[in-house]
Amino acid sequence: MDYLFHPFASKRHTVFAKKGMVATSQPLAAQAGLEILQKGGNAIDAAIATAAALTVVEPTSNGIGGDAFALVWIKDQLHGLNASGPSPQSISAHAVKELGFDKMPVHGVIPVTVPGVPAAWAALAKRFGRLPLLESLKPAIRYAEEGYPLTPILGKYWRIAYNKFKTTFATEEFDAWFETFAPNGRAPEIGEVWKSPGHAATLKSIGETEGRSFYEGELADKIDSFMKQHNGFLTKSDLSQFEPQWVTPISTNYRGYDVWEIPPNGQGMVALMALNIFEKLPTPQWQSAETIHHQIESMKLAFTDGQAYITEPEEMPISVEELLSDRYAERRSQMIGDEALDPQPVELVKGGTVYLAAADEEGNMISYIQSNYMGFGSGIVIPGTGIAMQNRGADFSLDESHPNVLKPGKRTYHTIIPGFLTKDGQAVGPFGVMGGYMQPQGHFQVVTNTIDYLLNPQAALDMPRWQWMKGKTVHVEPEFPNYLVQALARKGHDVHVTSDGGSFGRGQIIWRNPETGVLQGGTESRTDGAIAAW
Repeated sequence: MDYLFHPFASKRHTVFAKKGMVATSQPLAAQAGLEILQKGGNAIDAAIATAAALTVVEPTSNGIGGDAFALVWIKDQLHGLNASGPSPQSISAHAVKELGFDKMPVHGVIPVTVPGVPAAWAALAKRFGRLPLLESLKPAIRYAEEGYPLTPILGKYWRIAYNKFKTTFATEEFDAWFETFAPNGRAPEIGEVWKSPGHAATLKSIGETEGRSFYEGELADKIDSFMKQHNGFLTKSDLSQFEPQWVTPISTNYRGYDVWEIPPNGQGMVALMALNIFEKLPTPQWQSAETIHHQIESMKLAFTDGQAYITEPEEMPISVEELLSDRYAERRSQMIGDEALDPQPVELVKGGTVYLAAADEEGNMISYIQSNYMGFGSGIVIPGTGIAMQNRGADFSLDESHPNVLKPGKRTYHTIIPGFLTKDGQAVGPFGVMGGYMQPQGHFQVVTNTIDYLLNPQAALDMPRWQWMKGKTVHVEPEFPNYLVQALARKGHDVHVTSDGGSFGRGQIIWRNPETGVLQGGTESRTDGAIAAW
């Protein structure tokens, strides 16, 4: 891909390499992936190593008890993996209401769903990996056993979480969180070494059994026992029935490039819907208020429909094909004028998170994402194991008429999404932006920065971002140009300039030159991002 120069100074430089590359939010995790590449592993093995290391070196965003998704390019074909776990078989909207809740709680045992991360690692290693799973987990095991010093952004969010949890996690089921993540009665400091022997033992068990101990063996027994003790819904039976799902990725063509996402229950299609709507509007102009207005309006319409209708595919009241159709895009684009909209879902036609990208010299590439959700997740840690459980169930509705209503054995609307870009049937490469509901907005902005403005990977990530929140409310980063803030306000947007960029997502990009095989990568300047390459 050729790039033009633009008057925007990147905070970092794009990294170039030939033999392999790993990009993620923590330097030690990126190094773990590179270590596995240099031991003879491929990009998929490197991704597993990086993902496992991230559960240790960035527990503020993900863990062994989370979910995962992946897009894998291998032998000139793209494969999708959905490793998001379902709700327990014993839970229902009625059961939660009987406990006195009118909406799903965020913390505790109730919102815990079946974790998919260990199964994702095992499935990727079995189908596409070159090394045994245990070999790929060794760097993560070493970090957990020996400890590592906290990096600045990690330390910041660890401290924020601890200060919040010490006043809200007052009951017994949260004791193991403090024992694991605040062993000295406080959050670890930046530069202080933190270790988790229980986490190391768990990773060893997962590696030695190719993940089965987590779903059928000793780890499953510990999870089951803890949930029973604290009146949770998740059981060993729920764990043993889980298998990740290989899926066909979905895509849209945006100005000659195919943009790929995982199909629902994930929200990746929101980014595709927004791109389709935006492409119907006037040609984008660099740093133009009208163009950014059109971007925001396209995203808010796509997001409103996504949040209203995305759930398990068979329970969606409108099909994926319809939401990605030219007819839908044309219909929604015609609603966009000069003034900010207060969006409503389209009328139906009757009838946390960590992200990583990896690539090797053979052309294999992977876009991978995993998360516990909302930082540390549910606040539930299985004692002695380092397993922090996710709280994905918090996104279920208790409204029986809503498509995403809580039911037994159902996967919820999911925020974490990996992205991938191809052109004319050849891989351009993996990209992603983690961060809750910022993710499709980040995907949209990275794609338009790359394709419309020809920005290199690092510049595409460094560009100041906007984030639609609700209604006419838009947040922008401190570096966002003031003249654009004023112009958007004149168009009716309620624009808030934030104090920092922490809520605007954390992205990674690796592009590959199809002729030379040269890799070029960008990493997130909003966190402790790093690229390891050789």
